[in-house]
Amino acid sequence: MKHMSRSLLQACALAVALMAPAVMATAQDFGALARIDAEATGVDETRSGLQFDFALSQGVPWRAYTLTGPDRLVLDFQEVDWSGLTAGAFEADAVAAVRFGALQPGWSRFVAELAEPQAIRTAGLSVDPETAQALLQVALAPVDRDTFDAAAGAASDGRWVLPEPVLRAEATETPDRLVVVLDPGHGGIDPGALRGGFKEADLVLQIARDIKEVLLRTGGFEVVMTRDEDVFVSLEGRVELARRAGADLFISLHADALDEGVAHGASVYTLSETATDEATAALAERHDRDDLLAGVDLTGADDVVAEVLMDLARLDNSPRSLMLAKAMVKGIKAEVGQIHKRPLRQAGFSVLKAADIPSVLIEVGFLSTDRELANLRDAGWRGKLARGIRDGILAWAMADASVAPLRRK
Repeated sequence: MKHMSRSLLQACALAVALMAPAVMATAQDFGALARIDAEATGVDETRSGLQFDFALSQGVPWRAYTLTGPDRLVLDFQEVDWSGLTAGAFEADAVAAVRFGALQPGWSRFVAELAEPQAIRTAGLSVDPETAQALLQVALAPVDRDTFDAAAGAASDGRWVLPEPVLRAEATETPDRLVVVLDPGHGGIDPGALRGGFKEADLVLQIARDIKEVLLRTGGFEVVMTRDEDVFVSLEGRVELARRAGADLFISLHADALDEGVAHGASVYTLSETATDEATAALAERHDRDDLLAGVDLTGADDVVAEVLMDLARLDNSPRSLMLAKAMVKGIKAEVGQIHKRPLRQAGFSVLKAADIPSVLIEVGFLSTDRELANLRDAGWRGKLARGIRDGILAWAMADASVAPLRRK
């Protein structure tokens, strides 16, 4: 545990690659809120390429650009109410997947993953002078790989830099306060797993709030949330936020869905370059891919020297994370009674890559299983889960303090 007082903490800007557009709106009122007209919104596929139409109740600032890895079209707005629109409106052979939703308060994003390279040919917003209704049209045309890669990315422009969110944590002079960062997975444009009208992002956010309440009632904890509403936070942004908060430990929360079969119980994951099994490897890859499909540009993110230094730091930190995971498994099992038959696993989750913070990812249950979904919606069950996680944290904190003098300085 750290021995220092804490005042208001500043979080980092969300790593959402919101720089300037390849195509953008001219100066407009940046306080506008537009509603989508779902019936008049969609995509047309022709011999010349794709055309996306977005019918809006009024004009708003917007920008359009493309990114690679995977190839995708990204549209940013300030701000759009997407109510009534479904992914079905964008079904086309050349469109592999679409996402749209809140990015953070005041900002919205639409992302279309492209099945083949297509560059922006034209993009424009027209506004009816009588009704004030607007139509944004973005036309794409097939291009070769080199042309697409050369045009991809967003150039720098200060008009599209998001304001830094302020991370607020109560100041305290208590020396033995453990700073816990709770990370509800997904959010905003990235809803996570979906089933029967329920979103993974919403369910794990409620679980995080339950855990926070239990920890604060217990005392001795300072709790920071990577998000406390339905907004998108990149994987990189979640890790950086934990660092800025001075986290003693980091807990990411998810609730997966299986395409086939039935699974029960919580699992706790720690970071490893080698996954425990193929299903775990696929899960880690899917979580990272979700971040990419939300429009994040990771170009130039790797730094060889930084990676080497972080790997050295993880040599010391990995045993602490594993000890935390084991304590979590025991705590959850004692309270909930049933956990996954293989509850302790490892994989290369990007959200666990803070080299200096003990970190675990908890899959609290499976939306794809009826009983699991009912548990996730039940306040009584969530209370037991929260208490189990709290007990795991307390057990880990005691064990970690006992071995602290033996750690390499």
